[in-house]
Amino acid sequence: MSADSLEMLFRAFRLPTMAARFAGMIQSAEAQNWGYRKLLLELCEAEAADRRERKRERLLRESGLPSGKTLGTLQEGQLPAKVRRMLPTLLEGGFVERAENLLVFGLPGRGKTHFLAALGRELVLRHAYTIHFTPTYKLVQQLLAAKRDLKLESLLRRLDRFDAVVLDDLGYVEHTREEMEVLFTFLAERYERRSVWVSSNLVFSKWDQIFKDPMTTMAAVDRLVHHSIILEFSGESLRASREKPNADIEIGHQSTMLCHLGNIAYRTNTVVRCDPKTGKLIDNPEGEKLWKRAAYRDGWTVKI
Repeated sequence: MSADSLEMLFRAFRLPTMAARFAGMIQSAEAQNWGYRKLLLELCEAEAADRRERKRERLLRESGLPSGKTLGTLQEGQLPAKVRRMLPTLLEGGFVERAENLLVFGLPGRGKTHFLAALGRELVLRHAYTIHFTPTYKLVQQLLAAKRDLKLESLLRRLDRFDAVVLDDLGYVEHTREEMEVLFTFLAERYERRSVWVSSNLVFSKWDQIFKDPMTTMAAVDRLVHHSIILEFSGESLRASREKPNADIEIGHQSTMLCHLGNIAYRTNTVVRCDPKTGKLIDNPEGEKLWKRAAYRDGWTVKI
């Protein structure tokens, strides 16, 4: 059987990676004296790896997770100590397998949404969990519309396929009693079966503002708190802190100066020494020529 025929069969059996890499791997097999078992193993492993990657990409697209909110952009050093301690355990994903809930509370701007989004993204990438991220008001509107169209059970079944549903900003928007009833139905359906993550600015004692009725409030809190992890985000607003400079100019200029000195040393091929008090170069006339620009706008001339 020819190589072209094998490639066609791979595509017919929906093995695109094996089809695409077959010709190249045949050359590697001949060059390195692979046996047929080794060749088949390499092809299968390549197909499996690409399938895992495509699955992760699909799960991220379908998750609704906000882009840009990742662990890399999360200011972990500013997270509360308990949250930092819990993060490695949460990243293992065991709480999702056990259908435990994750409840995150704190004032606006403390990083609750960013934290849940980053955690959700990591669980998709590491464990291929199915995550559905949604503002609470949006899900409530969908549930209410489905109820009015007599399709609530169908929507609940679709939501049930997600390992975790993230309800962002519960209580941020005021809802009617009917809207809160369908939200309670959703929470009751997932109780002890699937994980629910919640971020809210309101502590439990104020949840009667959300569910309107004391009995419904107690029942909702009971279902969420039972088998749950509760994290409190305190401290200063991260949004406010981002408006502050990374360092005062009296300190920050030192790291910038180091870059300039390294550039001067590279361009002049000399060892650059400077006075630690004044920052001026010492005995380096070539470097002095690069110390400032040939011309500056009025008022911006460097004074040294």
